[in-house]
Parts: sequence; C-alpha cells; structure tokens
Amino acid sequence: QAIPDKWRCPNENTHPHIITMDFGIWKDENENLVPRLIELQGFPSLHALAAFLDDSYRRNFNIPENWSVFFNGIDKTRYINLLKEIIIGPYQPDEVILMDVKPHEQHTAVDFYLTQKYLGIPIVALNDLKQEGKKLFYEQKGERKFIKRIYNRLIFDEVDDDANIFKDNIDIRQDLDVEWITHPNWFYRISKYLLPILKGDCVLNTYYLNDIIDNLPSDLQNYVLKPLFSFGGSGIIIDVKKSDIEKVKDPKNWILERKIEYEPILNVNGTPIKGEIRLMYLWPDSSEKPILTSNVLRLSTGKMINSQLNKNSEWAGSSMAFFQKPT
Repeated sequence: QAIPDKWRCPNENTHPHIITMDFGIWKDENENLVPRLIELQGFPSLHALAAFLDDSYRRNFNIPENWSVFFNGIDKTRYINLLKEIIIGPYQPDEVILMDVKPHEQHTAVDFYLTQKYLGIPIVALNDLKQEGKKLFYEQKGERKFIKRIYNRLIFDEVDDDANIFKDNIDIRQDLDVEWITHPNWFYRISKYLLPILKGDCVLNTYYLNDIIDNLPSDLQNYVLKPLFSFGGSGIIIDVKKSDIEKVKDPKNWILERKIEYEPILNVNGTPIKGEIRLMYLWPDSSEKPILTSNVLRLSTGKMINSQLNKNSEWAGSSMAFFQKPT
C-alpha cells in the first residue's frame, strides 16, 4: 500500500542503502531543546555536500578537533569510502551513473557535482539513457558505456504531472538488468507512510486520515495535514481547519501529524532562525543495520523547513551541525 501502483518498480532489494530522518528542534516543558521526528525517507540526500562543507567550515572557522559533522568514529576518508562501497560497489566508476531528470538544473546539483568529484561517477540525465534489450547504456565520446548500477536521484513525485515522461524517455519502471542505489520503491516504503506506525519519545502522534476521519481531534489547529505522496513540502496544510479535511477526496493518502512549534536556534539581526537536523544513514550490504554517518542542518525563517517557501530568505537552506565527539 505504501507504493503507488504506477511507480512500483521490479527487482527490489532487501534493504534501503540510504535512509534520512528529519528531526525538528523544539523546546519541551522543561525548557530543553529536544528533537522530534518530522519526516523520513529511503532516498539520498546531500551526502557529498556534507563532506565538502565540513572541510570548508574548518578552513574558515576555528572549529575544535573534538567536534565533528560525522558520527560513530567516522572521518572524511572513511565516509567517502563508505559512499564508494555503497554507490560504486564492485563496479568501475564509469559503469555507475548518478541519474536524474535534467540533473544540471536541480537545486541539488552542487551535491551531484561533488559526488562526481569524490567518486568519479558520471552524471547522466534521464533523456541520455539508451536501451539495448534489458541493458541500459549512455554514450561518452562516441563509445557505449553499459550501466551496471544507478545512483538514483530521480523522484517520481517530481515528474508525476508529466504524462509523457516515460514515453519520451526510457521507462525505468520496466524489468531492467541494472542495480539501484537506492531502489525507487524505498522512497515510498521509508516515508511519511511509516509515521503513524512508529512509536517513541521523539515521534509525534500521527494518524492515517481515513482511520480518524469520523473522529477528528478537537484541536485540529495543533496538527499538520500532509499528503502521503508529495515531495518538498508540496500540498502540506499547516493551519488545519475542518473545511480542509472535508476537501480531501482520498483520505487514505493523507496523514494528520501533531504540529510542533519550532524553537529558534539562531537570531540574526532580530530574525529568528529555526532548524531541522537531517540525520543521514548509509547501509552497506556488509552491515547488519544502517550506520549513522553524517548530517545536514536545514534552516528556515518561516513556519516550515522548506527551501521552496523561503526563497527570499538569506538564512534558509542547508548547513551543517557539529557534534562533540564522545570521550
């Protein structure tokens, strides 16, 4: 049920190689800053940018050696090697591609270029893919390069309104002789779909809308209404009213999540800056469980941590959080 039928892809593997979790920062009743899980995704994030920003900040600021953007004793060298193990694996770099729709026009293009720099893999647009039988290839200087593995950065939600996307290009949903990092199905399996199922101190009360539509909370203003299948904050209703619920035609595809009031973690010239910490996990086949490796600090001046809604803000987008290493 987590995967829309039209986006389901064959040859799913046993686990997602990459998982990200977004934790909003708020203040509890004891005035402590605490994390609350806002969203999670079985999909890549700004992994290469994390390594680059760590170097850049250390060159320009006096950051103590016992503070790090990495976790579990990982340093930059180990981190890049983990990325190589997961993304390239046993293949040659030119047999693995980073693929997206119009990758050079994406907001995350800087991460694509840094991935290419650190790993040596090519960036290939969807419309540059070619097919021979079940094999995919791209052309480089007139030579066919057959693809063994795709580091997938294409999000189906972003192309959902393009009815011809897989008529004008190779349909990557077919049975192909190629491996995925991470397989497209995990984008949906590890997603907002899990939030009503998860329980814990850091997890907000969340419900599938169709489960409670006849018994809605009396304090709807304290909830956020989210479509299950959306990306980048699109479709989210922050200040929920009953009339918003009544307009929903497919309640099985929506969730109602307890709202948190983000606590400003910075103040710049009188402007409060709110944040979410995105924890980034890598899960190599050699490991029994995901490994927490690095983070991104997402900043915002608005009600939501969303770059699309903060385009005119100087303090919005991705940064890094440094954590003191355990002694």
